[in-house]
Amino acid sequence: MVKRRIYGLMAEFTSPEEVLAAAHTTHDAGYRRIDAFSPIPVEGLAEAVGFDWTILPTLVFFGGLGGGLTGFGMCWYANVISFPLNIGGKPFNSWPMWIPITFELTILGAALTAVFGMLALNGLPTPYHPTFNVERFAAASTDRFFLCIKARDQKFDLAKTKAFLEGLHPNGVFEVED
Repeated sequence: MVKRRIYGLMAEFTSPEEVLAAAHTTHDAGYRRIDAFSPIPVEGLAEAVGFDWTILPTLVFFGGLGGGLTGFGMCWYANVISFPLNIGGKPFNSWPMWIPITFELTILGAALTAVFGMLALNGLPTPYHPTFNVERFAAASTDRFFLCIKARDQKFDLAKTKAFLEGLHPNGVFEVED
């Protein structure tokens, strides 16, 4: 007999108001590993499932800072250490002319950090996700709303969590196999 690995339990709802209320109730009940799927943006749904903070702005700041320091450092090394030229009696460390390079590398560092940080933090690319194993999940891109409680949640118990989700009056509760 093959033992199935459960990724979580998923409940199907028909309206954004229902899934939003269910997400609030689920979060208030103590579940923290929650995910919601919707064909349209639902205001407040991200906060309801507990997604209210990300480290991405901090990463972008340090990516920009690293880019700026790299640009300034390259200019300083080239003009002061590697190939110093006395042009018009200006000092070797004449930093105002390095501002464009420093600025451009600051923007480049921040932009690259934002793109690759977003991809990494979202776990992308994801060609396969366990929720695709639920046959009804195909409706998530057209007219249905889904709420998933993951099995790695500390409070997850298959029978109790299934009873909890059924108490939210969804159209159905489905086991998501990993």
